[in-house]
Amino acid sequence: MTYLLGFRNIQKLWRSTPCFELGLATSPVSLFLGVTRNQHRWLCVKTTFPLNSKAINLLVAKTRTLKEENDSSRQVSSDHYFAAGAAKKRAHLNNNLQQRDHAVSRKRGTIEVPTTPLNSEEWDQLKEDFKGKISFEDKVISQMVRNRSSVDVAKSLLAWVAAKNNGIVGYNLLVKYLYLCVYHKETSEVIDVYEIMKAKYKCLETGANSILIRGLIHSDRWREALLRLEEIKKVTIPSKKNYNDCIQGALFHQDVNLAWSLYQELIDHNLIPLLDTLKAFFDFGKHINDDHYSNKLLDILLYLRNNQMFPGESLAHSIKTWFESIPGRQWKGQFTTVQKSGQCSGCGRVLESIHLSPEEYEFLKEKIMRHVIDGGDQYKKTTPQELKRFEKFVNSCPPFDIVIDGLNVAKMVFKNRESQTLLDVVSQLAQQNLRLLVLGRKHMLTPSSQWKKDEMKQVQEQADCFFADNI
Repeated sequence: MTYLLGFRNIQKLWRSTPCFELGLATSPVSLFLGVTRNQHRWLCVKTTFPLNSKAINLLVAKTRTLKEENDSSRQVSSDHYFAAGAAKKRAHLNNNLQQRDHAVSRKRGTIEVPTTPLNSEEWDQLKEDFKGKISFEDKVISQMVRNRSSVDVAKSLLAWVAAKNNGIVGYNLLVKYLYLCVYHKETSEVIDVYEIMKAKYKCLETGANSILIRGLIHSDRWREALLRLEEIKKVTIPSKKNYNDCIQGALFHQDVNLAWSLYQELIDHNLIPLLDTLKAFFDFGKHINDDHYSNKLLDILLYLRNNQMFPGESLAHSIKTWFESIPGRQWKGQFTTVQKSGQCSGCGRVLESIHLSPEEYEFLKEKIMRHVIDGGDQYKKTTPQELKRFEKFVNSCPPFDIVIDGLNVAKMVFKNRESQTLLDVVSQLAQQNLRLLVLGRKHMLTPSSQWKKDEMKQVQEQADCFFADNI
């Protein structure tokens, strides 16, 4: 199956006909079922909902325009073969064709995507030269997304696919084309694709909705991004990126109350806001004088402090500029360094310590044991007997400087033997005179191609180790 941004394995497709005419609301709509090498299998069903005639006409007009452009690019000069200057023109034409030959790499089915729009014959030739095992169209559009290709090039691919497949273009192609439109800020094109998708589908999956949100927020139809957000809420909690885009759009269009409402929604979902989201609020605050808004920005600073989140340089600049913009306060900010003692080199004040008090440490320890190590159901990860053995082991050892998740560390370097990777990490830390604890499973002590006995012996010599049962 082919997937894009979490798409479901059964995906709807949009459809037009090769003669650029579309049927009535009962026309069949194709469903994408699977991909086997370069062959697509299709299932046609009847739609039960009316199509948006405006969107369909828009699709027809776009496809006709592309066809006319491709036809014109294939027109042969009326000049005689032996006419004056004909040889020079042919040489120039051949040179242009060579530049657009796209240098197909036969090794591993890779392909160099074109940098200019192609006509139908050129796409045919490119596909003929392609030796990959996956779908040529999916390979090309994915490569276009990676290369951030121009919208015109991607549009020529979609027009060619539609002409070759009785007007059917795969859902993946359409959504990836939408992504390129959003990336290049082609707002009018985004809205056109949005109209087509609304006409063909009753609902969209989360990936497409996320792309549409980002594409709509700076347009006159930015409030429709909120409708896309509501669609996402029907199946899952929107991501912090989704909220960031909607908040940015609300602030861009001066809807402050909506922006704060979305921010509170984000926090209520226990999502950690992007620093870009916080920066947007501080940047907007530079242009307004409102005590309520200022208090909310101070709440954001408390949120950063309480969650030990440290702003990047860009956000720090925005915070500094906002303070300096407050009328009548005469704040002056400067970038400084903090000494190891915690004292600020600029104002001389000492930053509050992040070290835990004995009471805080005991509270944290109890929570970790109960909710992380025990987890409410000991048999999911361990047994009561093994948990007691682990507690006894920890209590008998002095405090550790570093605890190493042995299996995950060992699998960090795929080309290396796992025991060698773990030994390299432990040896490096041991050289710094740190007290180490390595956690793992007992199978790590059984000699195999990935776990050498002598290397694990060296690990045990340099670190305390606890190996749980193989469950």
